[in-house]
Amino acid sequence: MNSPARLSGLIACTMAGVSAGCGGTASARPLPVPAADTQTDRQTDWRRVATPADRARLRSWRGAWIDAMAKIRAAGLIASIEADPTLFDPDRALPNPVPPAGLYRCQVVKLGANGTAMRDLTRYPAVDCRVESTDGIVRLYKIDGAQRPFGTLYEDSSSRAVFLGTMVLGDEHRPLAYGKDANHDLAGYVERIEPQRWRMVLPWPRFESLLNVVEIIPAR
Repeated sequence: MNSPARLSGLIACTMAGVSAGCGGTASARPLPVPAADTQTDRQTDWRRVATPADRARLRSWRGAWIDAMAKIRAAGLIASIEADPTLFDPDRALPNPVPPAGLYRCQVVKLGANGTAMRDLTRYPAVDCRVESTDGIVRLYKIDGAQRPFGTLYEDSSSRAVFLGTMVLGDEHRPLAYGKDANHDLAGYVERIEPQRWRMVLPWPRFESLLNVVEIIPAR
Protein backbone atom coordinates (compact mmCIF):
# COMPACT_ATOMS: atom_id res chain seq x y z
CA MET A 1 0.00 0.00 0.00
CA ASN A 2 1.34 3.42 -0.89
CA SER A 3 1.63 6.16 1.68
CA PRO A 4 0.02 9.56 1.00
CA ALA A 5 3.52 10.98 0.56
CA ARG A 6 4.33 8.44 -2.17
CA LEU A 7 1.00 9.11 -3.86
CA SER A 8 1.70 12.84 -3.82
CA GLY A 9 5.12 12.25 -5.36
CA LEU A 10 3.70 10.15 -8.16
CA ILE A 11 0.99 12.70 -8.87
CA ALA A 12 3.60 15.45 -8.93
CA CYS A 13 5.47 13.48 -11.61
CA THR A 14 2.28 13.42 -13.67
CA MET A 15 1.82 17.16 -13.35
CA ALA A 16 5.42 17.81 -14.36
CA GLY A 17 5.07 15.51 -17.38
CA VAL A 18 8.11 13.46 -16.34
CA SER A 19 7.86 9.87 -17.48
CA ALA A 20 11.36 8.54 -16.78
CA GLY A 21 11.32 9.72 -13.18
CA CYS A 22 7.92 8.09 -12.66
CA GLY A 23 8.90 4.74 -14.08
CA GLY A 24 7.82 5.37 -17.69
CA THR A 25 4.45 4.72 -19.26
CA ALA A 26 2.38 1.57 -19.03
CA SER A 27 2.75 -1.42 -21.31
CA ALA A 28 0.17 -1.86 -24.07
CA ARG A 29 -0.56 -5.33 -22.67
CA PRO A 30 -3.66 -5.67 -20.47
CA LEU A 31 -3.00 -5.10 -16.79
CA PRO A 32 -3.32 -8.20 -14.57
CA VAL A 33 -6.62 -8.25 -12.70
CA PRO A 34 -6.38 -8.43 -8.90
CA ALA A 35 -7.49 -11.89 -7.79
CA ALA A 36 -9.66 -10.36 -5.06
CA ASP A 37 -11.75 -8.60 -7.67
CA THR A 38 -12.98 -11.65 -9.56
CA GLN A 39 -15.89 -12.30 -7.20
CA THR A 40 -16.96 -8.68 -6.79
CA ASP A 41 -16.79 -8.17 -10.55
CA ARG A 42 -19.49 -10.79 -10.99
CA GLN A 43 -21.95 -8.89 -8.80
CA THR A 44 -24.69 -7.33 -10.90
CA ASP A 45 -25.61 -4.64 -8.36
CA TRP A 46 -22.82 -2.08 -7.99
CA ARG A 47 -24.24 -1.04 -4.61
CA ARG A 48 -23.12 -4.39 -3.19
CA VAL A 49 -19.57 -3.68 -4.37
CA ALA A 50 -19.10 0.07 -3.76
CA THR A 51 -17.62 1.22 -0.49
CA PRO A 52 -19.76 3.52 1.70
CA ALA A 53 -17.47 6.44 0.80
CA ASP A 54 -17.90 5.79 -2.91
CA ARG A 55 -21.66 5.41 -2.64
CA ALA A 56 -21.66 8.86 -1.03
CA ARG A 57 -19.47 10.26 -3.82
CA LEU A 58 -21.81 8.91 -6.47
CA ARG A 59 -24.92 10.25 -4.73
CA SER A 60 -23.42 13.76 -4.65
CA TRP A 61 -22.24 13.81 -8.28
CA ARG A 62 -24.25 16.91 -9.17
CA GLY A 63 -22.68 18.87 -6.35
CA ALA A 64 -19.27 18.10 -7.83
CA TRP A 65 -20.39 19.56 -11.18
CA ILE A 66 -21.80 22.69 -9.53
CA ASP A 67 -18.74 23.36 -7.38
CA ALA A 68 -16.29 22.70 -10.22
CA MET A 69 -18.14 24.98 -12.64
CA ALA A 70 -18.29 27.75 -10.03
CA LYS A 71 -14.50 27.65 -9.73
CA ILE A 72 -14.07 27.63 -13.52
CA ARG A 73 -16.34 30.65 -13.92
CA ALA A 74 -14.52 32.51 -11.17
CA ALA A 75 -11.22 31.79 -12.93
CA GLY A 76 -12.54 33.14 -16.24
CA LEU A 77 -12.18 29.77 -17.98
CA ILE A 78 -15.81 29.03 -18.85
CA ALA A 79 -15.29 29.63 -22.60
CA SER A 80 -13.41 26.32 -22.88
CA ILE A 81 -16.38 24.51 -21.33
CA GLU A 82 -18.93 26.30 -23.50
CA ALA A 83 -16.95 25.31 -26.61
CA ASP A 84 -17.89 21.65 -26.02
CA PRO A 85 -21.40 21.69 -24.52
CA THR A 86 -22.02 18.01 -25.24
CA LEU A 87 -19.07 16.78 -23.19
CA PHE A 88 -19.77 19.11 -20.29
CA ASP A 89 -23.58 18.86 -20.08
CA PRO A 90 -24.12 16.97 -16.80
CA ASP A 91 -27.51 15.68 -17.95
CA ARG A 92 -26.43 14.43 -21.37
CA ALA A 93 -26.95 10.64 -21.44
CA LEU A 94 -28.08 8.46 -24.37
CA PRO A 95 -29.18 4.81 -24.28
CA ASN A 96 -26.54 2.05 -24.35
CA PRO A 97 -23.94 3.64 -22.05
CA VAL A 98 -21.34 0.85 -22.15
CA PRO A 99 -18.76 1.19 -24.96
CA PRO A 100 -18.28 -1.95 -27.07
CA ALA A 101 -15.09 -3.92 -26.49
CA GLY A 102 -12.15 -2.41 -28.34
CA LEU A 103 -9.39 0.18 -28.35
CA TYR A 104 -10.23 3.81 -27.57
CA ARG A 105 -8.62 7.20 -27.07
CA CYS A 106 -9.26 8.73 -23.66
CA GLN A 107 -8.69 12.36 -22.73
CA VAL A 108 -8.87 13.48 -19.10
CA VAL A 109 -10.13 16.95 -18.20
CA LYS A 110 -9.77 17.96 -14.55
CA LEU A 111 -12.26 20.57 -13.38
CA GLY A 112 -12.04 22.72 -10.26
CA ALA A 113 -8.69 22.74 -8.47
CA ASN A 114 -8.50 20.81 -5.19
CA GLY A 115 -5.61 22.62 -3.52
CA THR A 116 -3.10 25.14 -4.85
CA ALA A 117 -0.99 22.93 -7.10
CA MET A 118 -3.52 22.62 -9.94
CA ARG A 119 -5.33 25.03 -12.23
CA ASP A 120 -9.12 25.09 -12.23
CA LEU A 121 -9.14 23.59 -15.74
CA THR A 122 -6.48 21.11 -16.85
CA ARG A 123 -6.78 19.14 -20.09
CA TYR A 124 -4.36 16.26 -20.69
CA PRO A 125 -3.38 14.77 -24.07
CA ALA A 126 -5.46 11.82 -25.23
CA VAL A 127 -3.94 8.37 -24.61
CA ASP A 128 -4.85 4.78 -25.47
CA CYS A 129 -7.41 2.99 -23.34
CA ARG A 130 -9.30 -0.26 -23.74
CA VAL A 131 -12.67 -1.82 -23.04
CA GLU A 132 -12.68 -5.59 -22.53
CA SER A 133 -15.64 -7.92 -22.08
CA THR A 134 -14.99 -11.41 -20.71
CA ASP A 135 -17.70 -13.78 -19.42
CA GLY A 136 -20.10 -10.90 -18.98
CA ILE A 137 -17.62 -8.73 -17.06
CA VAL A 138 -16.78 -5.40 -18.74
CA ARG A 139 -13.58 -3.62 -17.76
CA LEU A 140 -12.33 -0.20 -18.79
CA TYR A 141 -8.73 0.91 -18.30
CA LYS A 142 -6.16 3.36 -19.58
CA ILE A 143 -3.10 1.82 -21.19
CA ASP A 144 -0.78 4.82 -21.10
CA GLY A 145 -0.05 7.68 -18.74
CA ALA A 146 1.21 8.09 -15.19
CA GLN A 147 -2.36 7.97 -13.80
CA ARG A 148 -4.23 4.95 -15.17
CA PRO A 149 -7.78 4.14 -14.02
CA PHE A 150 -8.63 0.43 -14.07
CA GLY A 151 -12.09 -0.80 -13.21
CA THR A 152 -15.32 -2.63 -13.91
CA LEU A 153 -18.50 -1.27 -15.48
CA TYR A 154 -21.82 -2.18 -13.83
CA GLU A 155 -25.27 -1.60 -15.29
CA ASP A 156 -27.19 1.13 -13.49
CA SER A 157 -29.86 2.29 -15.95
CA SER A 158 -30.56 2.30 -19.67
CA SER A 159 -28.43 5.45 -20.02
CA ARG A 160 -25.81 5.12 -17.30
CA ALA A 161 -23.23 2.60 -16.12
CA VAL A 162 -21.24 2.77 -12.90
CA PHE A 163 -17.45 2.51 -12.91
CA LEU A 164 -15.76 1.10 -9.79
CA GLY A 165 -12.02 0.62 -9.81
CA THR A 166 -8.65 1.87 -8.72
CA MET A 167 -5.93 4.23 -9.92
CA VAL A 168 -2.64 2.72 -11.06
CA LEU A 169 0.08 5.29 -10.46
CA GLY A 170 3.52 5.82 -11.98
CA ASP A 171 5.61 2.65 -11.96
CA GLU A 172 2.92 0.44 -10.39
CA HIS A 173 2.37 -2.60 -12.61
CA ARG A 174 -0.71 -4.14 -11.02
CA PRO A 175 -3.93 -2.45 -9.89
CA LEU A 176 -4.92 -2.83 -6.26
CA ALA A 177 -8.14 -4.67 -5.56
CA TYR A 178 -11.01 -2.21 -5.27
CA GLY A 179 -11.81 -1.33 -1.67
CA LYS A 180 -8.34 -2.11 -0.30
CA ASP A 181 -7.03 1.48 -0.28
CA ALA A 182 -9.35 4.49 -0.27
CA ASN A 183 -6.61 6.68 -1.78
CA HIS A 184 -6.56 4.44 -4.88
CA ASP A 185 -10.30 3.79 -5.17
CA LEU A 186 -12.27 5.41 -8.00
CA ALA A 187 -16.02 5.67 -8.54
CA GLY A 188 -17.89 7.31 -11.38
CA TYR A 189 -20.43 7.12 -14.16
CA VAL A 190 -20.04 6.18 -17.82
CA GLU A 191 -22.48 7.68 -20.32
CA ARG A 192 -22.86 7.78 -24.09
CA ILE A 193 -23.14 11.39 -25.23
CA GLU A 194 -22.98 11.00 -29.04
CA PRO A 195 -23.37 8.01 -31.40
CA GLN A 196 -19.67 7.11 -31.07
CA ARG A 197 -18.61 9.19 -28.08
CA TRP A 198 -18.70 8.36 -24.39
CA ARG A 199 -17.50 9.96 -21.20
CA MET A 200 -16.56 8.81 -17.73
CA VAL A 201 -17.36 11.25 -14.92
CA LEU A 202 -15.45 10.86 -11.64
CA PRO A 203 -16.88 13.12 -8.90
CA TRP A 204 -14.74 14.14 -5.94
CA PRO A 205 -11.47 12.35 -6.83
CA ARG A 206 -8.97 12.10 -3.97
CA PHE A 207 -6.42 14.49 -5.41
CA GLU A 208 -6.03 17.59 -7.59
CA SER A 209 -9.60 18.31 -8.72
CA LEU A 210 -13.28 18.35 -7.78
CA LEU A 211 -14.42 16.52 -10.90
CA ASN A 212 -12.72 14.55 -13.66
CA VAL A 213 -14.36 14.13 -17.07
CA VAL A 214 -12.80 11.53 -19.38
CA GLU A 215 -13.77 11.69 -23.06
CA ILE A 216 -13.81 8.21 -24.65
CA ILE A 217 -13.82 7.86 -28.45
CA PRO A 218 -12.91 4.91 -30.71
CA ALA A 219 -9.27 4.77 -31.81
CA ARG A 220 -8.89 5.45 -35.52
